[in-house]
Amino acid sequence: MAHNFFPMIARMRYINRWGLMRNTQPENIQEHSHQVAVLAHALAVIDQRYFGGRVDPGAAAVAALYHDASEILTGDMPTPIKYDNPDIQSAYQAVESVAGRKLLSMLPEDLRADYEPVLTIPDPEVRALVKAADKLSAYLKCVEELKAGNSEFRKAKEQTWAALCENQTPALGYFMKHFLDGFELTLDELQQ
Repeated sequence: MAHNFFPMIARMRYINRWGLMRNTQPENIQEHSHQVAVLAHALAVIDQRYFGGRVDPGAAAVAALYHDASEILTGDMPTPIKYDNPDIQSAYQAVESVAGRKLLSMLPEDLRADYEPVLTIPDPEVRALVKAADKLSAYLKCVEELKAGNSEFRKAKEQTWAALCENQTPALGYFMKHFLDGFELTLDELQQ
């Protein structure tokens, strides 16, 4: 019997993000998930090194790689719609849950227990780091679009910045203080 989990995961590259926004550079959920994995790994390392965190950086990175996998089946719902109304948010979470179970069903039964925590992220500390990395990735997308002259992302940048500032995760604060400014630089400025 063929198992289609990994061919479905490979389709992440076909699901575009920021559907309501004009983009100078399209972004799909595979690219986004890679960036979130890099950022979640960094946040976990920072958390361990400076704040006594216990999250395994590898576990954070893997959870981030799969954090939007359900969107292969659901598509990406724009943030303003997803969070506009508690009923919509609740319904969408239920749809994501069903999509996650559908993806799990595409694995051999004896592998499902290994992938379920990756898809559902039951550990609240891992989930918090992935959520912070996800928001950070959204902010960085806004920075990139604004650098390219796309003012469409100005308000999204402001709102995402406010959400980042509200997040009390110490590792996120450290990352923002020590690394965020570099994303505003040009390639020549980065190499100086």
